Amino acid sequence: MDGPQRANGLYDVAIVGFGPVGATLANLLGLQGLSVIALDREAAPYALPRAVHFDDEVMRVFQTIGLADEILPFTHVSPGMHFIDGDGKLFLDWSRPLQIGQNGWNTSYRFHQPDLERVLRAGARAHASVDLRLRADVFAVDEHGDHVAVRFENLTNGKLDEARARYVVGCDGARSLVRRLIGSGMEDLGFHEHWLVVDAILKRPMPELGDYSVQFCDARRPATYVRSIGDRRRWEIAIMPDDDARRITDPETVWKLLARWITPDDAELERAASYSFHSVIASTWRRQRLLIAGDAAHQTPPFLGQGMCAGIRDVANLAWKLGRVTRGEAGDGLLNSYQTERHPHVRQYIELAVRLGSLINATRSEGREAGAEPRRMATIKPRLGPGLFRHGCAVAGTPVPQPMLSNGRRLDDQVGYRFAALARPGFLDGLDGATHERWRQYGIVLVSDGQGPLKDWLDSVDAHAALVRPDRYIVGLARTPQELSALVDSMNQEDFG
Repeated sequence: MDGPQRANGLYDVAIVGFGPVGATLANLLGLQGLSVIALDREAAPYALPRAVHFDDEVMRVFQTIGLADEILPFTHVSPGMHFIDGDGKLFLDWSRPLQIGQNGWNTSYRFHQPDLERVLRAGARAHASVDLRLRADVFAVDEHGDHVAVRFENLTNGKLDEARARYVVGCDGARSLVRRLIGSGMEDLGFHEHWLVVDAILKRPMPELGDYSVQFCDARRPATYVRSIGDRRRWEIAIMPDDDARRITDPETVWKLLARWITPDDAELERAASYSFHSVIASTWRRQRLLIAGDAAHQTPPFLGQGMCAGIRDVANLAWKLGRVTRGEAGDGLLNSYQTERHPHVRQYIELAVRLGSLINATRSEGREAGAEPRRMATIKPRLGPGLFRHGCAVAGTPVPQPMLSNGRRLDDQVGYRFAALARPGFLDGLDGATHERWRQYGIVLVSDGQGPLKDWLDSVDAHAALVRPDRYIVGLARTPQELSALVDSMNQEDFG
C-alpha cells in the first residue's frame, strides 16, 4: 500500500470520516509529523451548507494548523442572537462583541461549510505524512494486539483494501460505525424534534433582515433566522404535528412558510431539507485503540451553534495526546483523559441548547413583565472535566487568553504546537541546567513578556507563571520556579488530576 507509513507498515492513526472534524484532526496530527490515513466514502465535500457557525476557540485551532488566514475571507463576524417572543418583542439579548476578544479572534463567525472544508482538506494534503483516501467506504475495523486493521472498499473500482494503524478515530457522524464497534450506548438528554432547514440566496440587498440571528420563540411555529456569509441566509422552521411531512420540502410549501420574511422575488432557494434534531451523548468514547469524536460522540440541537465547534474541540483535545503516546513520550493511559475532560464539557453545551430549545417553543417570554428591558445572556465557557490540569486552581482547565506580545506576534504563533511556560521576566533564572534540559526534552517553550497583556493577565490571576498545554488549556499556575517545575513533571503522570 502506498502512502506515508512506518517501517513496520503501520500508520500512527487512521481517521474514518473526513468532514470538518476529521480534516481538522488530520491537520493537527500532520503538524506533529504523525503518519495518518484518512478515509471518506465521498469524493468531495458536500456541496450545500450544513454547519454555519464557529467561535473564537475554534478559530484558534485553525490558527494552530496555519489555516486561519485562509479561512477568514470566507467568514462573516456575527453580532450575536436575539430572542423574540410570540408577540414579536425582544426578551433575550445575546449580543457578541464585535472587537477582537481574549482568544485573539472575534467571538462568533458565520461561514459556508463547503468553503471551510476545501481549505481544511487542502491543508491536510499539504502534510507529507497524511494519506487521504476518498471514495473509500469503511465496512470493518478489526482489533489486534498492537494495531487495528481498517477494511474498506474502493468505490471507484469495487476493490477491497486494508490499512493498519495503531489507533483509529471515528469522525464518521451520527451513524458512526466506529461507535457501534466500541459498543457505546447513547445517553438521551431529552430533545428530539423535526425541523425544516431552508437555505436561500438573496437576489437583492435586504438589510431589514438584519445581521443578528433571531430565535422566534412562538409555539405556534418556532423558527430561527441566520444571517450567513455574502447573500446566503438560512431559516430553520419547526415542523408541527399537523404538517404534511411528505410535502414539507416542496417549494410551494416552503415559500408559504417563508412568507413573513421573503418572497420568490427576493431570493432563490438553494436547499430545503427536513432534519431531526437530537440531544444525545455517547457513554464510551474510547475502547483500547478505537476512539470517536464529533457527531459520533455527541449530537446537539443547533440553537447554540456548537455542534461542529464541539467536534473541533474534541480533536484539539485528542490530537496532542495521540502525538505524545505514539512518540513514546507518555503511556497509553494518557488517552483516558480525553473522555473525562471532554464529556462533561460538551454535556454543558448540549444541556444549554436543550434549555434554549424549550424556550424557543414557548408562547411568550418566561417571566418577562410588561415594559421590562430584555435580559442579556452571557457566553458560557465551561471548564474541562477531570483530567490533565491542576484541580483547585480557578483558571486551570480553561483556555489561556491569547494576547498580542510586545514583538507583534500572537501568543499561539510564538508558542507553536507545544507546551508553553508563560512567565514574568527573570522568573526562571534560578533553575539549574538539568531542569532546563528536561523541559527542552518535554518540548516546552518559555514565553516571557515584561510589559503588556501577558503581564497584565498574570497579575489578574495572581501568578508569576502558568503552564499551558498544546490545546491552549491551562494546566496550572505557579508563584515559584519549583511550583512550575512540579507542574511540568506532573504532565508525565497518567493519573494526574
